[in-house]
Amino acid sequence: MRLCIAGASGAFGMKHMDAIEAIENATVTSVVGTKVDVIREFAEERGVPHYTTDLAESLARDDVDGVILATPTQMHAAQAIQCLEAGKHVMVEIPMADNIEDSRKLVEAQKKSGLVAMAGHTRRFNPSHQWIHNKIQAGELNIQQMDVQTYFFRRTNTNAKGQPRSWTDHLLWHHACHTIDLFQYQTGESATKVQALEGPHHPDLGIALDMSIGMKTGSGALCTLSLSFNNDGPFGTFFRYICDNGTYIARYDDLLDGHGNKIDLSDVAVSNNGIELQDREFIAAIEEGREPNASVAQCLPAMETLHRLEQCLEADS
Repeated sequence: MRLCIAGASGAFGMKHMDAIEAIENATVTSVVGTKVDVIREFAEERGVPHYTTDLAESLARDDVDGVILATPTQMHAAQAIQCLEAGKHVMVEIPMADNIEDSRKLVEAQKKSGLVAMAGHTRRFNPSHQWIHNKIQAGELNIQQMDVQTYFFRRTNTNAKGQPRSWTDHLLWHHACHTIDLFQYQTGESATKVQALEGPHHPDLGIALDMSIGMKTGSGALCTLSLSFNNDGPFGTFFRYICDNGTYIARYDDLLDGHGNKIDLSDVAVSNNGIELQDREFIAAIEEGREPNASVAQCLPAMETLHRLEQCLEADS
């Protein structure tokens, strides 16, 4: 499988580069960046034969079968549609759009093309969350509540590598998107009731740095999500699954029971790297001609829930 990575030298583009290197039947044949000198140096360092600052140039190449978009959020939907219209399979990092209208346009574009279009909901693929999902599917667990904390210390416009961003991150449309999709994926239901509150908007960034979200499914499962860019301490997202048959705490690639005992995840998947597993699913779906887990159609309900939560925040303001 010959892939192009757009945004390859960024924080998440690098993660995909490393993941593809670990997959035996995949190679990166083209990379796209915003600065020609930066992307040229990156391509030379990583041994990628083609580099460009123009995505259309990569899409016109015969040695590109699919594209991974690790570009700014505001570009996701338009670029994903551009890839599909050029006849290329695409995986777009989350969120697949920053509004519901563009999300629906992307799903329609995928249906029209018949190609694989997948959203980068890595949490579905992390072995810690896969372990929980397998237990649910086997009828051994039911979620009563997911209590989730997404915490960063980010009062300046910088990315995960501490570098300046050309766009502004967002707690709702980016970081909450992970948990909203995971909650609905794990419960197998959409949220029927939602509520959301946000703190003051930052004077320079123009976004709220604190947010509280609540969701409830028709069967009564709850999700309580706290998000902050003001947290001065360990950062990341921490999940507590409160179930009818035990409590489990997922922290990145680790899973603990409610008493702090570590659960063995070695038999869950071929890797403990969620991004690698996500990329493997993208490639496998293309090769097998099937819909992938986390297709854009499957992820549309999360975008619809995000839209409803955005309406709650507008009412709160």
